[in-house]
Amino acid sequence: MSLTEEILSRQPDNVLERLRGADKFWSALRSGNVNILEKVITVSSECLGECETDVVICGGTLGILLGAALQKLGWQVTLIERGILKGREQEWNISRQELETFIKLELLTKAELEQAIATEYNPARVGFQDGKEVWVKDVLNIGVDPIYLLEILKQKFIQFGGQLLENTPFKSAIVHSDGVALNAGEQVIKTRLLIDAMGHFSPIIKQVRKGTKPEAVCVVVGSCAKGFPENNTGDLIYSFTPIINHCQYFWEAFPAKDGRTTYMFSYLDANPERPNLEYFMEEYLRLLPEYQNITLEQLEFQRFLFGFFPAYKDSPIKLPFDRILPVGDSAGGQSPVSFGGFGAMIRHLQRLTNGINEALTVDSLKSKDLALLQPYQPNISVTWLFQQTMSVEVGKQVNPQQINNLMNGVFVVMERLGDDVLKPFLQDVIQFIPLTKTLPLVNPKLVFPLLPQIGIKSLFNWSIHYLNLALYSGLYSAAKLVQPVAKNLSETQQYYYHRWIDAWKYGSGGDYQEH
Repeated sequence: MSLTEEILSRQPDNVLERLRGADKFWSALRSGNVNILEKVITVSSECLGECETDVVICGGTLGILLGAALQKLGWQVTLIERGILKGREQEWNISRQELETFIKLELLTKAELEQAIATEYNPARVGFQDGKEVWVKDVLNIGVDPIYLLEILKQKFIQFGGQLLENTPFKSAIVHSDGVALNAGEQVIKTRLLIDAMGHFSPIIKQVRKGTKPEAVCVVVGSCAKGFPENNTGDLIYSFTPIINHCQYFWEAFPAKDGRTTYMFSYLDANPERPNLEYFMEEYLRLLPEYQNITLEQLEFQRFLFGFFPAYKDSPIKLPFDRILPVGDSAGGQSPVSFGGFGAMIRHLQRLTNGINEALTVDSLKSKDLALLQPYQPNISVTWLFQQTMSVEVGKQVNPQQINNLMNGVFVVMERLGDDVLKPFLQDVIQFIPLTKTLPLVNPKLVFPLLPQIGIKSLFNWSIHYLNLALYSGLYSAAKLVQPVAKNLSETQQYYYHRWIDAWKYGSGGDYQEH
């Protein structure tokens, strides 16, 4: 019996069975056999007539954030959730400055926000085998309690007048010229705008992607357990092993309210020869004692976590349908080195709230209008090259320390350049000036071995995104100077103007500077 079978079979909630269920999906994705359901979105040329609600949001776990914000602005929002809307036990990690979004949108008071914080730790470590350890403060060091946060947002959403339909799964929708008829549960809801917050594997996104394999995947396994020595520090990204089976294992750790959470993750492609999740869990359990200097017998496991997060170069995805907007993981707007989820949603919550508010106000709900709410962002696109350098193709023979050496070299340079360079990067915010300062200082001997792996085409594409990053930085700086002129534009013109400002702002990492 393997370690995974031995330990997970003793856990409640059929953890081993759920792991193997997720493995079936991971296997189907690798083999290109993802089941594409019959079309869930169809288009009709007939008019729908009067709508009963302005917005329907499908997917409540993160949809409630946007739903509460829009409902507070006075729009009639209906939120549907296939189960009961509630948070999980595992905390969501984020930086404090990003949580201020809840205050700015008046969704939480300062007291409520503090109550939502379950844990806080400092400092956090970045380190790679045989390299220098870098320590930072106040980066992703806050653990938010999802159970409390979602419950209070749920209550406020209802108090604001929102309609919550639990145990109501999305089934299908028909897009009309004047609205969307949504089949959810046993009822039909007519709405002006349908927002898809159902995540990476939304049935709507599955239909549009048509089973296309992701270009990159981040596989994650981990647990929360009691029995660790007292430790109020964390790891943001850490490795202590060479490349194993064409995988570089990275680790993350931080205190939790009921123990200590540890993750092991790896950046891959969806090659059929990649290992399954059970293999990664076995590796996690094998290496955890060395990582945390404990024995497995010392630990009392509270829960196990596992999953895989796809990333597509064709992102954020542009839907061919009017009146449907994907948000969060459904849109695929996170970078290929980020897990997305809560942190990515919070980062864009204010932008999306303001943009959707304007779109509804001026009735800019065509696909070309809504596409501006999920724009191309060069600061995300440049990270594809970074993801490529942290993964190894199946069958390629490389120096086992190649990734560790490169990562150590990069972070040593960024530490030397200071927090203005290091901290944004650790929060997945790439900015032109910090990136331009860093690249020339990285030892060429660490980079040259990677060039055959990266390839000319990838380097060329990266150069375009890098130049666009510079362009967006300049455009955003210039746009701030001429904002008063926008007051003379029509409402529809202002909608487009504001969306371009947002694209330049977020596409250059300018949103980070305003926290």
